[in-house]
Amino acid sequence: MSDTAALAPVRRALLSVSDKDGVVDFAKGLADRGVELLSTGGTASLLRGAGLTVTDVADVTGYPEMMDGRVKTLHPAVHGGLLALRDNAEHVAAMETHGIAPIDLLVVNLYPFEATVAKGADYDTCIENIDIGGPAMIRAAAKNHAHVAVIVDPEDYQGLLGDMDQHGGKTCPKFRRKLAQRAYARTAAYDAAVSTWLAEAIGDPAPRRRAFAGTLAQTLRYGENPHQSAAFYTDGSNRPGVATAQQWQGKELSYNNINDTDAAFELVAEFDPAQGPACAIIKHANPCGVARGATMLDAYKRAYDCDRTSAFGGIIALNRPLDAATAEEICQIFTEVVIAPGADDAARAVFAAKKNLRLLTTEGLPDPKSARLAYRQVAGGFLVQDHDNGVITAADLTVVTKRAPSESELADLLFAWKVAKHVKSNAIVYVKDGATVGVGAGQMSRVDSTRIAARKSADMAEALGLAEPTVKGSVVASDAFFPFPDGLLTAAEAGATAVIQPGGSMRDADVIAAADAAGLAMVFTGQRHFRH
Repeated sequence: MSDTAALAPVRRALLSVSDKDGVVDFAKGLADRGVELLSTGGTASLLRGAGLTVTDVADVTGYPEMMDGRVKTLHPAVHGGLLALRDNAEHVAAMETHGIAPIDLLVVNLYPFEATVAKGADYDTCIENIDIGGPAMIRAAAKNHAHVAVIVDPEDYQGLLGDMDQHGGKTCPKFRRKLAQRAYARTAAYDAAVSTWLAEAIGDPAPRRRAFAGTLAQTLRYGENPHQSAAFYTDGSNRPGVATAQQWQGKELSYNNINDTDAAFELVAEFDPAQGPACAIIKHANPCGVARGATMLDAYKRAYDCDRTSAFGGIIALNRPLDAATAEEICQIFTEVVIAPGADDAARAVFAAKKNLRLLTTEGLPDPKSARLAYRQVAGGFLVQDHDNGVITAADLTVVTKRAPSESELADLLFAWKVAKHVKSNAIVYVKDGATVGVGAGQMSRVDSTRIAARKSADMAEALGLAEPTVKGSVVASDAFFPFPDGLLTAAEAGATAVIQPGGSMRDADVIAAADAAGLAMVFTGQRHFRH
């Protein structure tokens, strides 16, 4: 970092913005401080309409805007004014020779490419919304931040005026460096959006280079643990969920809150609200209870009864708006976050007494079948894959045992399969009458997951005063195939009557024979749901 950077006067500014929020007031602030205004196209018309004196860039370059606005600022009179080093005698001489006046402030935000893609525009429309002159000017001004200030976000308008007021109409080096960093981050994010869209448009699943970008939504107190710093970024996709939700009350979300709330809402979205209320309770990114019910209150109670111990301090997700009766019941235990498509006034009034409970509403559910990318960092790189959007229906199942599942077993098998997709591998999920009754997650052995889930069911039955474990008469889902009959037989011994699994093991015949011997019905999905 140069030690020679100094205060830089702002005498001449170029404003060319797509997002015109706040630009008139900002431009008035500049004019009141004696700054000459240059502008282009619609921005110039808007500023003149507000009574400001504006010089057209076309009058500076000597060329009119042409080619539908594609060419207007790509000219030495503009880029020379942005890039010239004011303390370099040769640069100053070149400016004087060619009649180039310095531009001390650049205010540009780019064509709305991301928004255009999000609206589902066709290929040619998306292409026309790729900004060329804007990124070129931004990069030029940011490179020359020793002398030039650059603004790409309306959020920085007041900060710029404040910095000028603090320094007698000049900007300080520290502020210009911060603006330069934001400028390069914006052009990088813009190029990432364009390259990602183009890869999808041409059907390239593994382009030579991948770029990801996000916008800071929240600086977090810490990460997974207090010694880790963290921040939350949004990707601009507007997918219903924790990133786009409205928080009605409660403390600021933590790193773990955000991660677990996302897991809960993505899981509950598997259950179509048109087919009835559903509730998912999550702890450490794994479901500890999922259920349908006649009412939302019923669904919550049934999910809670799967594992009341783990539900304490958990995250609750609903597939329908929250009502007062369900809110009252939720308040009986400590809960970190509740997320739902909505919440009525009575429900919000109930939660108002629980100041630390966060309530989030989303006005919609994410589509579990939608295509998107998932990525994970590893040492020296990162892995990219399609998000697991696999969905199975009854028509996709293959009955492989002598006995086919009953209608009620089939309904529970499909329910269990949806839940297993969201459980850390190795995953085992027992379901009975549209509610989980045992979940085994994250074990190195599938047999251990089977045993743990059954044991938790037995413990819960004892706590509820039931005569036998709730796993008796249940069905069971396994996220991957049973490599040996032992895991399946463990589930049968626990009381399961039907099994759903991907199949595909070299010992499938042995597992099927064991299922037949135990009187189990078993179906294969042909689809695996590993979740690491």
